[in-house]
Amino acid sequence: MLKIAILSGKGGTGKTMLSAALADILPVKRIIADADVDAANLSILLEAKDTTSKPYFGLPCAVIDPDLCTGCGICAEACRFNAIIPNGDVYTVRPIKCEGCNVCVYVCPAEAASLVMKENGTLYLSQTPSGVLSHAELFAGSGTSGLLVTEVKKQAEANSEDSEVLIIDGPPGIGCPLIATVSGVDLVIIVAEPSLSSLHDIERLVTVCRQFNPVMTGVINKYDLSPETTEQIEKWYRQEDISIIGKIPFDSEVLTSVRNCLPVTRQQSPASDAIRAIAGKVKDYLDEHE
Repeated sequence: MLKIAILSGKGGTGKTMLSAALADILPVKRIIADADVDAANLSILLEAKDTTSKPYFGLPCAVIDPDLCTGCGICAEACRFNAIIPNGDVYTVRPIKCEGCNVCVYVCPAEAASLVMKENGTLYLSQTPSGVLSHAELFAGSGTSGLLVTEVKKQAEANSEDSEVLIIDGPPGIGCPLIATVSGVDLVIIVAEPSLSSLHDIERLVTVCRQFNPVMTGVINKYDLSPETTEQIEKWYRQEDISIIGKIPFDSEVLTSVRNCLPVTRQQSPASDAIRAIAGKVKDYLDEHE
């Protein structure tokens, strides 16, 4: 099974719009994953239903047994994250601050501190008209987004059956979620918009992606809003030896589709036509590497 990630280096470029459209029209059996666990929304565009869920346990968290705590405060002094605070005559742990480093367990003379696995989010598996979708929700304040992205990908692969391709809607930025997304991916589709901030972000994105050696291709969304900046991005793609597989025009029908919670390819429009041409090139890549 080939794995394709749609990435952008930033939010708001049209990455999820393109991911939903490709999932909607690629003429192969596919499994889909939403790797933006901090703000997953691909399920909205793909009309997810029959959703099942299970808890996600990330890093461990310290707890202090109040019946064993003597109130000596040694654990609070040793905690560099300020996660342990007094609570009456004893001490307690603030889970949102705890990094699970185990220092409190090590220093507690009364053996009142211990580590337990903390629920950090929820994994979902949904049925959509475009295929099975693996997605997740990370709880606010949890710092294990990269680990959760890995679980989303594992769940997708475990439910892929005879799928020919895994389509991954990637996260914004270049941090841990991006690294977890691009690891093991065959093809990266980079979505840029005609702005200098987008150009800056895809430069950083490509630097990270090259460490994993996927094939990289480029798409420019809303390219006609700033022809000069589009030309700069095209020039940069050429300098980096990244082929451009499509340019999507600004199209008000895209906003209409999003408002109706549907992929833009469900109707005819200039953007839809451009995405269909991109899908054709992606299909050519799949045929060459099957």
